[in-house]
Formats: sequence, structure tokens, C-alpha cells
Amino acid sequence: MKKLIEIENISKSFDETLVLKSINLYINENEFITFLGPSGCGKTTLLRILAGFEAADSGVVRFEGEIIDSIPPHKRPINTVFQKYALFPHMNVFENIAFGLRLKKRPKEEIEMAVKEMLKLVKLEGFEHRDIKTLSGGQQQRVAIARAVINKPKLLLLDEPLAALDLKLRQDMQYELKEMQRALGITFVFVTHDQEEALTMSDTVVVMNEGEILQIGTPQDIYNEPKNRFVASFIGESNIMPGIMKKDFLVNFEGLDFECVDYGFKENEAIEVVLRPEDIDLKPGNGGINGIVTDITFKGVHYEIIVDVKGKEYIIHSTDIQRVGERVSLAFDKEDIHVMHK
Repeated sequence: MKKLIEIENISKSFDETLVLKSINLYINENEFITFLGPSGCGKTTLLRILAGFEAADSGVVRFEGEIIDSIPPHKRPINTVFQKYALFPHMNVFENIAFGLRLKKRPKEEIEMAVKEMLKLVKLEGFEHRDIKTLSGGQQQRVAIARAVINKPKLLLLDEPLAALDLKLRQDMQYELKEMQRALGITFVFVTHDQEEALTMSDTVVVMNEGEILQIGTPQDIYNEPKNRFVASFIGESNIMPGIMKKDFLVNFEGLDFECVDYGFKENEAIEVVLRPEDIDLKPGNGGINGIVTDITFKGVHYEIIVDVKGKEYIIHSTDIQRVGERVSLAFDKEDIHVMHK
């Protein structure tokens, strides 16, 4: 894959607060990459530096190998869709989408054809004469995306564009955004604090916290092989417990030895073990790790079951109901054990 963006040693402070700490990252052509992290982690600041709305204190941004730090936002081959869509309320749908082409003084026929193509892409055919104020939040978002991509930028930045939508519409738009990205062949950089959005849409996820990148990988890598406690806790629910990596493929936790698939640790290294709630089965009676069911909550697609093991609570997601007070043992496969450096 060809690198489109290279971010080299980018740092940024506001007043006395360091919000980005020597960030290094590259973004490939035609990639859907998501900056994921809690509020204040630096993800939006990094996006704004890419767009040219903020200047880094140090480091450089390269676009197709060329440094673009001194290029103003309107001259970069980059467009941005904001959380507040910033549509023009005095213009109808057609005029909002056509705005960028009119600025470039493109021929009328070309504009009409391009807007028609965009309306089809965002599933708003027949809406061209509608007043912006009469559109729903989801429809306004689609207009904002159409306006941003009609000029065919090489990079589209999306700053939490789904945050204002209700749950069902947000879920629908996740799939639609991914479809749009594939159809357009444009690199998307998406910013969110929502783990579901990141896992659903992305080719690559960049997990950030306190101005640093903690892990980069596919959604599957990030979820199944978190590198540290923060990533494991932030991406989905996790049971995290201390342990000892006795040797390659053998780990000890809760006082017992378990075969695992992890290796490359020092012998008898203190580590942390992650067990995802959906990877644990409950068996009646005594087995290896034993506990008592203390709480059950129906979640729709599964039950969330809390098991007390020697004073530690384990979360289990299961379609099989248990009874509060029942004695159970925790069962899991070696592939379900994820070992992290402490």
C-alpha cells in the first residue's frame, strides 16, 4: 500500500498542557483509519493539524512525500466533515452540495451532473430542492458528506460526525459511511470516542490516550490482542487479572497454570491476563476457577452474569441463564487467554 500521509514527531501544547506527545503515524491510500480515545486524548487536535486548522509546535506532516505544514487549509487536497455540519441554511440541498464547484467556477452542466452523482451516493435522490432546515440530522449529515467529497479530495477528515444522531440512525450510518468510502476510493480519517463505531467501520484503529498512541492495528487485533490495560478496558469489557508468565505458552493466574498461545515473555515475568466476557463459559459445580453467581442482568442478546471469585468480580456474557447463589466454574480455551505486559 502507498503511504498518503506521514506524521513525524508531532507535538502540540495549549498553554502549559501538552496534548500531543511526539506522535508518529502513517496513513495509507484508500484506508479507513479511526483515531479512537476518550475526550481530551488529543485525537481532534491531531485531526485539526492534518486539516491545517492548527499548527504543530514541532514535527512535520507529509502528504504524498511533500511537507504541507505551511499550506493553508483551503489549498490542501483535504476536506473535513464536522460534528456540527456547518451547512448553509439559506441554500437548498443542491446549492449546499454544489458550493465547492461553484467556487471553482465549474461549468453548469458539470455541476449538475456531479451533484446528481453525489445525491445518488448519499441516497438523497429527489432532495435537491429541499430546504436544509427541513432535513433530519442523518439527512443533513449526508449533505455535509456530499459537499465535502464532490471536489474529490484525496483525504476526508470526519470529526465525530455521528455524535448527534440517535442510536439506530448512528448504527445505520456506520455501514453507509464504510460503503461510501469504498465507492469513492478516498482515504477517510475518522475521530470518535465510540468503540463500536471504530470496530465497525475501520480498516485500522489508532487508540490514543493523554496525547499518546497506545496501539495501532486492525479492529480484530485491537480487540483480541490489547497491548495494555487501558486498551483492554477501553475497547469492550474485560476481565483483567494479575498473573505470571511461567514460560512460553504457559501462564499462571488465580493460583492455577493454563496453557495459552502467547510467547516472547521472560520466564516468570509478572504480567496481566485478559479474558473477554463472551469467551467464558460457566459450568456447574467445581472445576478450575470457581465462584458464586452474585448478579444477573438481561441485556437483550445475552445475559450479563457477575461471578464472585475470592472477592474478585468476573463479568460473563452468556445466552444461558444462571441462578444467583449458584456455584459455578469458569471455562475457556487457551486461545481466549490474552497476556499483556504489566
